[in-house]
This record gives sequence, structure tokens and C-alpha cells, in this order.
Amino acid sequence: MKVAIADDDPIVCSSLSTILTATGTADVIWTANDGQSALKCFQAAGGRPDVLLLDVQMPGMDGLEAAERIIAVDPAARVLFLTTFADKEYISRALALGAKGYVIKQDVASVVPALQAVMAGQTVLGAEAVANLSLGKQEEQTRKDPSKPVPRRFQTLTDREHEIVALVADGLDNQAIASRLCLSEGTVRNHISAILAKTNLANRTQLAVEWLSSQES
Repeated sequence: MKVAIADDDPIVCSSLSTILTATGTADVIWTANDGQSALKCFQAAGGRPDVLLLDVQMPGMDGLEAAERIIAVDPAARVLFLTTFADKEYISRALALGAKGYVIKQDVASVVPALQAVMAGQTVLGAEAVANLSLGKQEEQTRKDPSKPVPRRFQTLTDREHEIVALVADGLDNQAIASRLCLSEGTVRNHISAILAKTNLANRTQLAVEWLSSQES
């Protein structure tokens, strides 16, 4: 795949380029150190990557504004945020803009699988991003009408499956869910497999994103 990187730290750009090239994951076609440069490179002839790795806080035009402008230019653009900031407002805005993922920079090992997932058409959220986003949704839910109808995608789920989906969206792994609900890990795995089949989702990350998004409306 062709990847571009926009980060205000040249060392981060260089390190990521080395990792992606050395592992045979991608060809890095350009790097930029601010949003304006990223937009200019993206609009240049031959400058559109398969995935753009984009930092949030950069001098001048930040990553969120750059993403908004880039996606306006090309609605099919795949933007994957890679940043140190797990602020729920940033995450919510990034997803609302149409970004394909939000990964925390400290988890470098997740970059390659995140790129591959985005190329496969998936939306990717790092574990810390999911946890912070779900905390925000929980705060909002305390102010919402409990009689709100269940979104269509989740209407066929049982009460137990709804519990499990909510815990997945909170960022809990199978062991933690099993402990919370007094179930075996095998039972939790079976429930999650059934939930994915009923909702036509590919993995627990997509499940968490869809559930959290459904709680906004």
C-alpha cells in the first residue's frame, strides 16, 4: 500500500517510515510536519496515498482541520489518526469527519495491523480511544431518556447480549467481561460470536464503534 505521514515531529515521520518500509508494509510516498503541508501534498499530482497517518496537534492547521479539508477534496480518502491525545472530543470529531480510525501513538505495534484493517474497509479504534470515548457516552446517557428505542442493528440481541456489547464498548476484554457477569470466558466468546453474526459486524472494534455511535442518537 501507499502511505503518507503527517506529524509535527520529523523523528516520528522518519521512524514510522523506517518501520513501514522495513516490514514491507507500505511505501511512504511523502511526509509533512503540519496540516497545511499535508493538504498541499495530498492535492499534488500523485500525492494521494491509500492511507494517510495524521497527527492531531500540529502548528498552524491542525490534523482535524486538515482531515476535514482532505475528505472534502476526496470523500474516499482513508485518514487514520495516530496521536498522543486520547481526548474523547478529538476522537468524536475525528470519527464525525469521516476518519477511518484513531490510534494512540504510544502503541506503535498497533500501527501496522491498523493500516491493514483500514485497507480492508474497517474502522479502527485503539483500546485507550475506545475506553475514553465510552466514558463520554456513559456521561451523556445519564442525561438521556431511558425509554429510547434500541437501534435497529441491535434489536435482535438478548438482554444478556446487550450487556456484553456495552462492556465491549467500555473496552473490557473477554476475561474482564466474564468476571463482571459471572460467566466463563468460553461463554463470553460464544456470545460475542453470536452478536457479530446478528449485527453483521466483522470484529469487536466495529461492534464498539457501532454501539457507541448508536448511543449518540
